[in-house]
Amino acid sequence: MRTSITNDIKVMVETAYQNDQYSAFKSQHMFAYRISIVNQGDFTIRLLRRHWHIIDSVFGHSEVEGEGVVGLQPILEPGETHQYVSGCSLSSPIGKMFGTYLMERQLDGKQFTVEIPEFVLQVPYLSN
Repeated sequence: MRTSITNDIKVMVETAYQNDQYSAFKSQHMFAYRISIVNQGDFTIRLLRRHWHIIDSVFGHSEVEGEGVVGLQPILEPGETHQYVSGCSLSSPIGKMFGTYLMERQLDGKQFTVEIPEFVLQVPYLSN
């Protein structure tokens, strides 16, 4: 599990290769990732936006930006955790992702960036 803490917000990432989703015809490898966001601070926050960098060892670098995560802009009180699962398709059997969340402190509207730690997406047979 990869973990980072920025401005009292802890982000943890777990990944899993989705072997049943593999398409040899399309040469697509599907990976799932579970993100846990923990508000370790003293203020209520809201996740406004995400910005992902996706590195595919065949097709290079791409970026994904947008509002919230999986259709939500979760609000986290101090001590609360928000967890979600999403996925990424790569043309190669190995790649990586990293990025940031734009958060807003609900008390005064102050916005700040939280790091999403870099994590590797790799088919299991490459680990042998």
